[in-house]
Amino acid sequence: MEIRTPRLTLRTARPEDLAAMHAVLSSAQATRWWSTPPHLDLDQTRQWLDSMIASGPDHPDFVVEFEGRVVGKAGFFRPPEIGYILHPEVWGRGVAREACAAAIGHLFAGADHATVTADVDPENAASIRLLEALGFVRTGFAERTWNVGGEWKDSFFYALSREDWGARGEA
Repeated sequence: MEIRTPRLTLRTARPEDLAAMHAVLSSAQATRWWSTPPHLDLDQTRQWLDSMIASGPDHPDFVVEFEGRVVGKAGFFRPPEIGYILHPEVWGRGVAREACAAAIGHLFAGADHATVTADVDPENAASIRLLEALGFVRTGFAERTWNVGGEWKDSFFYALSREDWGARGEA
């Protein structure tokens, strides 16, 4: 499976993505808002990548290529909840917005989901801005939803309906 945007390729993960994804998942900066602490070794990333690959080529969770190299992932590990993580080197360049928009468009085009959801740490201002720019609306809040490396995190919950997505002209 492959999706092309003006600057990105979103595609099914491959074993050869290990080093690039380890560079992302071992970064304390990249994983600050992720659901796990930074990966400590290649074996941990290999298990994560193997799980992504095992989901199959039709699963809507994608490795993101930018300027010819893998810089992260965006998509749906557990549809309809979107997730994304990118190497800090590409932050602030619109890569997350472009990748998430492509993944959302793909999910709505091919699956019978009425909404896409997201769970974001209330302190993650950049992800909140991204989700709201994509048309997501906050639907709730819960305390102590994630325990990441022994630290409890809270959650804002967001949703984007198929109708609202289509009204934006990005369906």
